[in-house]
Amino acid sequence: MRLADMNWMQVQEHVKHDQRAVLPLGSTEQHGYLSLCVDVILAERIAFEAAEPLNVPVFPTINYGFTPSFVDYPGTVSLRLSTLCAMMCDILDHMVRAGFRQIVIVNGHGGNGPAHGAILEWLDRNRGVQVKWHNWWNAPQTLAKVKEIDPLASHASWMENLPWTRLANVAMPTERKPMIDIAKYMRVDPGEKKKLIGDGNFGGLYQRADAELMAMWEVAVAETRALIMSDWD
Repeated sequence: MRLADMNWMQVQEHVKHDQRAVLPLGSTEQHGYLSLCVDVILAERIAFEAAEPLNVPVFPTINYGFTPSFVDYPGTVSLRLSTLCAMMCDILDHMVRAGFRQIVIVNGHGGNGPAHGAILEWLDRNRGVQVKWHNWWNAPQTLAKVKEIDPLASHASWMENLPWTRLANVAMPTERKPMIDIAKYMRVDPGEKKKLIGDGNFGGLYQRADAELMAMWEVAVAETRALIMSDWD
């Protein structure tokens, strides 16, 4: 269930018998021919689909993340890393104040990874609280399913092209894009990165059959749900 569908009295009652909660974390950044909010859409949806049968509250998604590499692409918004870390810790502070002690962060953007360090520091100040950081797209079972479908999958490629992230009246290229030079990508500035990446796809097909995507999605939802359900002892 979404926190948006609860009032404060319901939250107060809920935490008396269940202290789990989910916080989706995304990013607003270029995704080639797909929505600029791919990471927001996918993190939010997978969190909700995973948590709904468990009756676990899903907090509103953090829509902005740390994405300095894409700032030359119009529409991309990157927070300072310190801003993202401070915001996440502030949110966690108030989740704990409300009574939640077992929190899953469903992260949809690889660039947000450094913020996990701030959460580890936060846990030192909040003894007895547990926080799981979950990169849904490269969790073991989900990644294995992706590789089973097509080993060449990357940013803005087919694996992020779901019915909810593609745009109406936007045609996808049909070729398989060669993988970019990741080592070079990591060492150059955002302007040079844009020249290297081009349209935004790091490599691979732009789209595959929806049946394959749904098979991947089902694994991702189940894997996320299992993380919310268990291993809190």
